[in-house]
Amino acid sequence: MGLGKVSVNNLNLGQGEVTAIERYFLFIGPSTKNIGKVLALNTDSDLDNELGIPASDLKAQITAARLNGGDRWACVAVPIGADGAWSDALEMTQQKGFSVEAVVITKPVTTGAELSQMNDAAVALNNVYGRRSFVMAATSGITALQPWSQFLTEQKAITAGLAAPRVLVVPQLHGNDLGVLAGRLANAAVSIADTPMRVASGAVLGLGPVPEDSEGVPLPSAIRAELDKARFSVSQTYPDYEGVYWGDGNLLDTPASDFQVIEHLRLADKAARQVRPLLIRRVGDRRLNSTPNSMAVNINALMAPLRAMAKSVTFAGQVFPGEIQTPKDGDIVLVWKSKTAVEVYIKLKPHNCPKDITANIALDLSNDATE
Repeated sequence: MGLGKVSVNNLNLGQGEVTAIERYFLFIGPSTKNIGKVLALNTDSDLDNELGIPASDLKAQITAARLNGGDRWACVAVPIGADGAWSDALEMTQQKGFSVEAVVITKPVTTGAELSQMNDAAVALNNVYGRRSFVMAATSGITALQPWSQFLTEQKAITAGLAAPRVLVVPQLHGNDLGVLAGRLANAAVSIADTPMRVASGAVLGLGPVPEDSEGVPLPSAIRAELDKARFSVSQTYPDYEGVYWGDGNLLDTPASDFQVIEHLRLADKAARQVRPLLIRRVGDRRLNSTPNSMAVNINALMAPLRAMAKSVTFAGQVFPGEIQTPKDGDIVLVWKSKTAVEVYIKLKPHNCPKDITANIALDLSNDATE
């Protein structure tokens, strides 16, 4: 005769949220205090106490980022010495478990090789730690001895022929351009699907003084346009429209690439971060198999993060679209390569975005009908 037994088990179906790291950036640069330490900063932080009272490039960029980042802005920073290596600081933060969307390196670069090294480091974060990040780098602004033509030639030489698809580079024309853009991208009031060009996001805040060249000529719009063509990310203005805004967040990717602007990379990276834990949970789980029911169930589960990213809001008669268009059947495909290997194909479709608008105006000179 047997004895009755009753057990109750909690089943973890993996339906919880994935921790979001979007808009959380790591700043690395020379400073005068707390060298080599990892500092958590937000809108309430005393930057003089954390980064030192003397002026430093790191403090200048973080100050600009905080001003443009909104009331929920926060970041992590690692001050380094004047001759310190950003790569060592980055590796230290990764070993300590800091996962960030972007790495902002404030010390200006002078060669394309440095930008290539930063791209390699971003790729390595994914390969080693499974973390997706992009790098925001800076080049120096114009000096008092340079004409604009010489400055432009030197800048264009840095990015010429370079393929670094996870690097965005900003010339420090006003001294704190990098921090201004970093704050604009980190502002929680704006979607990661929005271009930093978006005028409705408002004018940039706290941008440094307008630079002049050796002949006293203030920054011409033509120089900004040429820097943009060379894949730098620069501020911009509109004649007879108040305020300073931004251009595209250009990435140093190759022609015809899908990831030439930052908003496309951010969307793909967010989807990857959301889906990755779901895939990890399915390793060795026979509930994911090649039967039609299993394929349908798992495709539906993997579709959940995309549906959340696509969720829109209607308010006051206006539709605020989600980060991507609503996914549909066929946007996720599972392919069994063998009995134990499966590949997942996922398609995201961003919304259209107007960046070049032309209005055509015609006169109607016909006679009005008379009664």
